[in-house]
Amino acid sequence: MTRVTPHPQARPLGRIVAALPFVGPWLVGFLALVVYPFAATLYWSFCRYDLLSPPRPVGTANYERLADELLSGGRFGQAVWNTAYYALLSVPLSIALGVSLAVILSWKVRGQAVFRTLIFLPSVVPTVAAAVVWTWLLDPKNGLVNKALSIVGLPGGGWFTSVRESLNPADWSATLTAWQAGNQALLPFGSKDGLVLMSLWGVGNFMIIYLAALGNVPKQLYEAAEIDGAGPLRRFRHITLPMLSPVIFFNLVMGIIQAVQAFTQVYIVSEGQGGPAGSTLVLSLHLFRSAFRELDMGYASAMAWTLFVLVLAVTAVLFRTSRHWVHHQGAAR
Repeated sequence: MTRVTPHPQARPLGRIVAALPFVGPWLVGFLALVVYPFAATLYWSFCRYDLLSPPRPVGTANYERLADELLSGGRFGQAVWNTAYYALLSVPLSIALGVSLAVILSWKVRGQAVFRTLIFLPSVVPTVAAAVVWTWLLDPKNGLVNKALSIVGLPGGGWFTSVRESLNPADWSATLTAWQAGNQALLPFGSKDGLVLMSLWGVGNFMIIYLAALGNVPKQLYEAAEIDGAGPLRRFRHITLPMLSPVIFFNLVMGIIQAVQAFTQVYIVSEGQGGPAGSTLVLSLHLFRSAFRELDMGYASAMAWTLFVLVLAVTAVLFRTSRHWVHHQGAAR
């Protein structure tokens, strides 16, 4: 009996047909949930669209509106500043705290596993529950944070009821002026500072990644540095930080993306309003309110694409500059 050999060109086609039932569901989901929304929002960003009537093209009117609000300090400009403030504080602080905790928890001490578990546990708490808890903790009158500050002689902050900013010199100046006049004054910690403090609650995720990276640092480097007379600080600066730099870079990029996308905790603490006085109106909340409360989907789509381009540009700059400070073990310099 003669055996018929399939044509060589028929085999790849047959493999593709055999793979389609397995790849098909993912491919349909990718096209429906990723490709189509990208294309649709790009089109809507050049339209006036209220979700109730067909979109009407308006050219670049939505982008011009965003530019006007950015330059004049309108809602979009305020949202950009609030998001930038939150990212510029929360991301560096989370990296610094995560590295510090990882180094401390890498010490061989009794109960090491217990301490690691306690630090990591808050990161698994649901965001909604954490936001409610922090709303109680940062209550200006009965919150535990202000009570703890009062124990050490500090008056506390207004937190989620205040528009003041800890990075604003004018707010610190007003506080110092009030103290010099003998008047009671709250510290200039406002709503955005409360969000930053809340973000540090989940630093356990970063800490676990840094702990894993510390375990891969060759012990010979520390031994050689110690023989050369390097103290703990010099070993940390010249060995630990360079060896952790790839992980720090990863967490820096992911932290910026997460900070820009922060929504749930902001929605909970401000009851979806972005208050007080718009001080917690970050870009994600402003986009949500514009699209689904004001039904201005064209404006919201333009904002989403502007946000996408901004994040892409920041990420590109980070990748471009990473070659100057990120050390890859075994790579040629």
